[in-house]
Amino acid sequence: MKCSIIIRAYNEARHISKLLAGLAHQSRVPYEVILVDSGSTDDTVEIARRWGVKIVPIDKRSFTFGRSLNIGCAAASGDILVFVSAHVYPKHRTWLSDLVQPFTEQQVVLSYGKQRGNELNHFSEHQIFAKWFPNESVFPQRSYFCNNANAAIRRSEWEKRPYDESLTGLEDLDWGKKAQADGGWIAYVASAEIIHVHEENWTSVRNRYRREAIAMRWIDKESRFGIFDFATLLPANILSDLWHALLEKKLPFEMKSILLFRYNQMTGTLQGYRGPSELSEELRKRFYFPVSRAEKLSGNQDNVEHEIDYSEILDKPIRYDFQRHQADVQTQQRH
Repeated sequence: MKCSIIIRAYNEARHISKLLAGLAHQSRVPYEVILVDSGSTDDTVEIARRWGVKIVPIDKRSFTFGRSLNIGCAAASGDILVFVSAHVYPKHRTWLSDLVQPFTEQQVVLSYGKQRGNELNHFSEHQIFAKWFPNESVFPQRSYFCNNANAAIRRSEWEKRPYDESLTGLEDLDWGKKAQADGGWIAYVASAEIIHVHEENWTSVRNRYRREAIAMRWIDKESRFGIFDFATLLPANILSDLWHALLEKKLPFEMKSILLFRYNQMTGTLQGYRGPSELSEELRKRFYFPVSRAEKLSGNQDNVEHEIDYSEILDKPIRYDFQRHQADVQTQQRH
């Protein structure tokens, strides 16, 4: 199976070099890497060109998350389409091989991997990552939860079911729900871990959760998040985060961040919902309920042997060209 990496980006020059270096050092090198760029004004495109990445521009004025994915998928030629955000990087050399391994089962249409943050992420987001992306794999997964910051799908399934270009977010959940309803399996691969770097101000946090809540109402017609949910889940998550910060001896440094993050998360969600009925219980627990200490620690066994040392490889000149690799593969196939 040939793997095409599809990256969506806008002004990601600070982060994309680390991602591309991590991709070049995979035990299973991708067949091609495609950057869908929506009008970057920094060095994002130039950096990608130096790595031999295929550039696919998209007009920023017509951007939606689903449209950028569809454009990237249409430009790809791989059997497996792998999605990563431009501000992530793989933690291990075996990330790609682990992520696509479930596709040896014909029923699998989508796999996604673990996400963790680094020192730039807000403390509360580390708790969200621990809740959403546990340390133990699940296959096949019962719910349609997934996340396109670190995911892969079959190209043949995308051809039957392109991403919804009208959604304001969560186009990955929408696709996963439809694929699962058609009998497809979803696999969660905990060993396929990436570091997802978020540097957001509080307005950005609120707008992100508001946008995703609006999308969730379209995806799940039974969804709701009302003032009662706000009044109960806001203090529950704040208290949980404060407890984790205390255990990690970070409470004095993280208290303000916890309060502001959770307030803006729940306020944005409330603004986006204003909807009737209820969200499916499994997704409700995953999205909004705080992470327990047991969930955070359960099954946490890091793959130290295959961890990538970015401090070493980023200091070296670029010696890899993804397009040259693709041409070499094509030559080998012809012979």
